[in-house]
Amino acid sequence: VQLVESGGGLVQAGGSLILSCAASGFIFDDYAIGWFRRRAPGKPREFVAGIIWSGGDTYYADSVKDRFAISRDNAENTVYLQMNDLKPEDTAIYYCAARYSAYIPRRDQEYDYWGQGTQVTVSS
Repeated sequence: VQLVESGGGLVQAGGSLILSCAASGFIFDDYAIGWFRRRAPGKPREFVAGIIWSGGDTYYADSVKDRFAISRDNAENTVYLQMNDLKPEDTAIYYCAARYSAYIPRRDQEYDYWGQGTQVTVSS
């Protein structure tokens, strides 16, 4: 099982990034996918956005609602996180995670598989 995030980088406030999460080793269509972030070492991972297996339902943290959009391409086993109007407080390591579920878990301990993360840094 593997989840590989990509697309992170350094961007100015107000800019945009698209993160990708490429999955392999499991039946991707059966899994909900969540994006989490950790803003600093020692801080807990916080839920950012999630999407169910079909893409028909999504959920966002209040802090990113109307700025971020999650989507998935089951043919490519990939989930995307479009991040717009980025703010310095969005600076974090972003992780994707997979859960065999028909709903969108919002607690990190509910997820089965995790990627290694990708760094997003937003300068002011």
